[in-house]
Amino acid sequence: VLFEHELLDASYARSEGGERGASPHVHVEHVDAFYIVEGELSFVVGPDLDVVRASAGTFVMVPPNLIHGFDNDSDATARWLNFHAPSTGFLGWMRGDRESFDMLPPPEGGGRNADAAVIVRPGGGERYERSNRTISILGDEPRFSALEIAFDESFHVDPHEHDDHADSFFVLDGEVEFTVGDEAVRAGPGMWLSAPPGARHGFRNGGSGRTRVLNLHAPDAGFADWIRGL
Repeated sequence: VLFEHELLDASYARSEGGERGASPHVHVEHVDAFYIVEGELSFVVGPDLDVVRASAGTFVMVPPNLIHGFDNDSDATARWLNFHAPSTGFLGWMRGDRESFDMLPPPEGGGRNADAAVIVRPGGGERYERSNRTISILGDEPRFSALEIAFDESFHVDPHEHDDHADSFFVLDGEVEFTVGDEAVRAGPGMWLSAPPGARHGFRNGGSGRTRVLNLHAPDAGFADWIRGL
């Protein structure tokens, strides 16, 4: 468990080669998203269970009412981040604290078409180049958005708060200096930070050259459109 909040359940998972994951299902009330950190997962999406092989660095976002499932069909370990926005009790269900959450069998009508899934390969996304940073919008939906931000040592975001969404980060490359309340916290690859509504936070390059982070907003609260308008 990385973050458990009414706006977002975030977790880090691992499966070994050949291990089964989740059989085809749908969610009605929340977005299910994945970022592959290591290895490869095989997803099925849509009424015809189209197969999508997602290697490290791939982002997958599944909106409500879209059939999906996944397995590790490779012979190697896979590690990934998983996001449920908003929380409908996924982490509590995984712990055994509740009997069910927002997960249903595939509907008789087949649900949404496979092209409703968002699949972004490494280096892809909606890119915005700036003098000291590159922002790539990987996917945005009212309940959730994901961006990749690569930034130089001159770039920083001053401490601030959000009152309408949770702002979360996963460090991919380099070192980041986060402001958490009134303290400075240095974080390297694999480190996670979440700022729920009302939490003071900011970030800057930690002085290790070009740095890259995954940035998640739940809900999106207009953030992706704000980036487009910068």
